[in-house]
Amino acid sequence: MKTDDIKEVVKEKYGEAARQAAAGRSACCGPAPDCTDPITKNLYDVGQTNELPKEAVLASLGCGNPTALAELRPGETVLDLGSGGGIDVLLSARRVGPTGKAYGLDMTDEMLALARQNQKTAGIENVEFLKGEIENIPLPGASVDVIISNCVINLSADKDRVLREAYRVLKPGGRFAVSDVVVRGEVPPAIRRSVELWAGCVAGALEESEYRAKLAAAGFEAVEIEPTRIYRAEDAREFLAQSGLEMETIAPLVDGKFMSAFVRAQKPAAA
Repeated sequence: MKTDDIKEVVKEKYGEAARQAAAGRSACCGPAPDCTDPITKNLYDVGQTNELPKEAVLASLGCGNPTALAELRPGETVLDLGSGGGIDVLLSARRVGPTGKAYGLDMTDEMLALARQNQKTAGIENVEFLKGEIENIPLPGASVDVIISNCVINLSADKDRVLREAYRVLKPGGRFAVSDVVVRGEVPPAIRRSVELWAGCVAGALEESEYRAKLAAAGFEAVEIEPTRIYRAEDAREFLAQSGLEMETIAPLVDGKFMSAFVRAQKPAAA
């Protein structure tokens, strides 16, 4: 697909997700309407979700919980790439406290409207939602302490540019701490596309070594990729059957090769 086509598909998908959440219905990616699929379920503990408007939780299409893993500190400035309904931005704002700030960046009008309403409902002031694309972050260089993201970078058709932009806006010593779908090992292209659609809604997941290489090329150091959930072929049985793929044939080719992972990296302190 062309870059513009991918953006339109993503906008349509996430716009509909925002409308579903605003109507009180779950917007999860997986085949189960109650979000019992292994990708989106149980990412946040009850203590976190009880603090937030239900619409923020319903709109979550993530594959991890970057706010729990990023070790945010009071007074820091955080940017969430592809902030959706705002769940990770609002959680981050609580962690950095009134002396810190949390930005959310999204290109979908419906998600931005939902996120701003969720912010108002939650009564959290140290938050700002920005309209824009993660390939062109509308913030000055060296202005952010931490970048988080939740299953969004895989959606971009130009991941090199996303990572260069992330590097640009981070302060020297700043931290990159995202959850994303990652592929480990080789998978036949046709099968990979089908599993990616299941694992990330509209995904273009990078292979683990490629992700590491792209982060290094952007200037990052101390790159780590930590699996948080490894998907088995059985997890996607229903989806793959609907796609017309023969489960017994493809299971050995995909089993354990798709994962949600926490991707860490750091901008050099002397940058």
